[in-house]
Amino acid sequence: MDGRSLRAVGWARSLPLNSQVKTARDWARSHLDELGWTSRHPETADDVLLVVSELVTNAHVHGHSTAQLVMSWDSQSLHIAVHDSSPVLPAPREPDGLQPGGRGILLMEALADRWEARRCPHGKAVIACFQPTESSR
Repeated sequence: MDGRSLRAVGWARSLPLNSQVKTARDWARSHLDELGWTSRHPETADDVLLVVSELVTNAHVHGHSTAQLVMSWDSQSLHIAVHDSSPVLPAPREPDGLQPGGRGILLMEALADRWEARRCPHGKAVIACFQPTESSR
């Protein structure tokens, strides 16, 4: 370690099954506003909000549980983590044009700079990382 300390900020929110995904998006948007992302990096902020929607929806629909949403900013990357009580990790599926679903992993791969899923003692966490950009993807 080079002796420099890491400065980070973070926020956490619990979203019960009966909560709407809009609640998660609005909450995340308020923190993106606080960081200045919605004005300085609007396309990346939109990507973050879409991934937040996807991850919280998946926690409710596939995990059948409350979604624990955590956002942290370390001055280089924004980390979005959603924990649910299901130990089943996301797996790619072939999307069916006539049915909803099957696009979450494709969406994260397209929008996040990187992402991962890992089992935790009481379920799993899916983490997506974003770096601010000025340009279109």
